[in-house]
Amino acid sequence: MRSDDGIRIRTRRHPGEPVVPALEVEPCLMVLFGATGDLAERKIFPALYELAALDRLPEQFGLIAFSRSALDEDAFRDRVRAGLGQFARSLPLDEKVWAWLSSRISCVSGSVDDPASFARLRAKIDTLTQQCDTEGNLLHYLATPASGFRPLLEGLAGVGLLERAPRGHDGPWHRLVIEKPFGEDLESARALNQSLWEVLDESQIFRIDHYLGKETVQNLTVFRLANAIFEPLWNRQHIDRVEITAAETLGVAGRGRFYDETGVVRDMVQNHLIQVLSLVAMEPPVSLDAEDIRNEKHKVMRAMRSMLVDEVRQSVVHGQYEGFRQEEGVAPDSLTASYVALKVNVDTWRWQGVPFYVRAGKRLARRVTEVRVHFKTVPFSLFSTSEQCQRLEPNVLTFRIQPQEGISLRMESKVPGDGVELASVTMDFGYASTFKRPIPEAYERLLHDVMRGDATHFARADSVEEAWRYVMPILEAHASGAAGTVHLYRVGSEGPDAAARLLAQEGRRWTPLS
Repeated sequence: MRSDDGIRIRTRRHPGEPVVPALEVEPCLMVLFGATGDLAERKIFPALYELAALDRLPEQFGLIAFSRSALDEDAFRDRVRAGLGQFARSLPLDEKVWAWLSSRISCVSGSVDDPASFARLRAKIDTLTQQCDTEGNLLHYLATPASGFRPLLEGLAGVGLLERAPRGHDGPWHRLVIEKPFGEDLESARALNQSLWEVLDESQIFRIDHYLGKETVQNLTVFRLANAIFEPLWNRQHIDRVEITAAETLGVAGRGRFYDETGVVRDMVQNHLIQVLSLVAMEPPVSLDAEDIRNEKHKVMRAMRSMLVDEVRQSVVHGQYEGFRQEEGVAPDSLTASYVALKVNVDTWRWQGVPFYVRAGKRLARRVTEVRVHFKTVPFSLFSTSEQCQRLEPNVLTFRIQPQEGISLRMESKVPGDGVELASVTMDFGYASTFKRPIPEAYERLLHDVMRGDATHFARADSVEEAWRYVMPILEAHASGAAGTVHLYRVGSEGPDAAARLLAQEGRRWTPLS
């Protein structure tokens, strides 16, 4: 394949069976709580439609939409179809696929505080289990605020719709998907986990984090461990630093009240970016089994060095974009951070002394989420023979998570011609163009994984609590004012100047966003 700039990228599929064969999708009945919400319309129903279009849903499948408001089934199906017309990845809609999916959608209305609602739900499930022949397998998806989790869990367990079954159980399975935030601090996260464990085994709980469903994130492990030219260099001897960036051009997008209460550390760092960091920094697992991979990620989180109050001031920068306080729902004197930059130390033999610089923010110069691994520079003795020698650039390996998922490598090369003139060359590939296939949305992959019982790309309880343990001193220092100033920054900029100084004090600089 030849790209637009003439670079040839060749791919060759290896013969034989996949290294890790995909688990089969078993028959199941899915119950969706919060079926009329924004998440269901924008992500969940489009994901189900795409899975149906790719023939990845079982033939024996049914879906029950549970909502507080009374739902007419035909009207609700029309509503779902209208949403697909806006948010489905593959348009126009395939009418045969939609007919198949819509015929499997049913509705139940009721309140989570009303036991009669769960009795009606149980009756509906019993009927559809027979009609759809789903063999008693149940997938409950809680696309609702976390405040409603406990009554939902109690209501479902009370009518026998959530039954504990340890890993390896042979009978019909009951699985539960919950959306972030997994608590709002360490104490609430522990309380949430305890509520879940009262009715389910940890192996039945799938805490969904859409970043873990992105192709580049999932490829981090394979790229590292399947290429002998990188894994031997993946340590403090060869790597100078790692940058993890999640920059957005949008603001709070109508969620001012929510964001003013949450802030960027809770919204992005505690879940998404710590998960990505742990994949970059983990040791090779003993196998590609879900628990082996999650064990290694958990070790990284345990090794992240906690900060004292004084260290928060030195190692963390909080920012707020100009105009944030004028957003609808935001307090006029808000000190909530819409930007954060921090230095993370991972205290392991592999990473001792290698800083992980993490930044996330809204209303910045460019929308990009990526991991940049900066290798150490070569000794300058060979290339510093003249008074005005050209500056060597270190090799940089970039994992683009969004947009245009892919991987690039920057290296040094001689410019053709007389003399020795140096230039940086970037070799780049994108998943969609290289493999000639569309990249599935994260929710497609993750929903499919739940139905297959594959927990590899889901957050585990102990790791959720470790991530909260790490960010709690940052949150507490910010809330008390001990973290220092919340720096204003211009919309469309790189962020506050103080973030640049965070790296400059160690002789480094951020990769420019613009």
